Amino acid sequence: MDPWNVERRDEAMKSLLTLQQRLVPDVIETMKGRFRILRQMYDMQPVGRRTLAQVMDTTERILRGEVDFLKDQGLVAVDSSGMRLTPLGESLLDALGEVMGILDGRADLERELRRVLGLRAVRVVSGDVDENPEVKGDLGFTAARFLREVLRRGDVVAVTGGTTVAAVAARMPPVHPGNILVVPARGGVGERVEYQANTIAADLAERLRAEYLLFHVPDRLSEEAYRSLAGEPQIAEKLHLIRQASIVVHGIGQAIAMARRRRLPPEEIAVLEERGAVGEAFGYYFDQDGRIVYQQHTLGLGLGDISGMRAVIAVAGGRGKAGAIAAVAKAVAPHMLVTDEGAAWEILARYKGCGDQGEGAKTAEIHEIS
Repeated sequence: MDPWNVERRDEAMKSLLTLQQRLVPDVIETMKGRFRILRQMYDMQPVGRRTLAQVMDTTERILRGEVDFLKDQGLVAVDSSGMRLTPLGESLLDALGEVMGILDGRADLERELRRVLGLRAVRVVSGDVDENPEVKGDLGFTAARFLREVLRRGDVVAVTGGTTVAAVAARMPPVHPGNILVVPARGGVGERVEYQANTIAADLAERLRAEYLLFHVPDRLSEEAYRSLAGEPQIAEKLHLIRQASIVVHGIGQAIAMARRRRLPPEEIAVLEERGAVGEAFGYYFDQDGRIVYQQHTLGLGLGDISGMRAVIAVAGGRGKAGAIAAVAKAVAPHMLVTDEGAAWEILARYKGCGDQGEGAKTAEIHEIS
């Protein structure tokens, strides 16, 4: 089925679940319970039964019965290192994730968010990453599953830095389409190593058994340094490869927080505040209407590069990022937005009925950060 046509898929699944609930009422609760076990096991695998029982606040006896059933169905494997999902179990977990979204009403929330932001596809995971950091794993899990659906042999996949995109790489199921190249979307020297785009590209490539490219240039450059580096043959060659990307997975930052993280001078942060910057992606800073109000000198992908890509996947969550997510969604118009309930409800509260529905990047007076 077309991975983009989520509305038709959700409606068909909702009809089936309604019939099941009427015919066999207790099957839904059983399914929810087993989904929780599979989901928690996936995050912790390999994991022992006692540890899993403690985390799930249940008894070993109850858990043993459920695990035995899942094992008999070929969904779980048990060895000396602990319990883990089989490939069949991982596939079922993917399918059940969509079912759970329909059962708890998130499918309706996704539909409304698509309408308000004017996006093609949205997935909303349970919870709020601002209140529960473990939700970041669910964001990564969901985005990774969608990436797997759209990935094709010969693709060049670009990734940005950040903790949420790192979670996507960490939860990418092992798939091997063949002849894949993973590249950092832009430079990132100066950030924590584990959250740099280079590190994430290498991690994702390992999961995909793919090749990867490293791009060791600072995230923030002066105009002189930008021109000098861009003219270097080795840098230009790598930039050419990065701009061949057909898929990009990117995070979304809060404008002022990102500016401070990149150690922008106070006077430049003051300009961002004056211009109402709320969101950041790819070195661009956007106001609440999705207009570019600041642009940073950076080597890597820009908005012009991503406009022709086959799949642009944005992933970010947390109620505190609602304004940033909405602003970047309007500017970048990703094909898929993966977010959480905290951000989704806050976005609807702020933007529903305002009439701004994904018009794309509108450029106000642009200032370049030198």
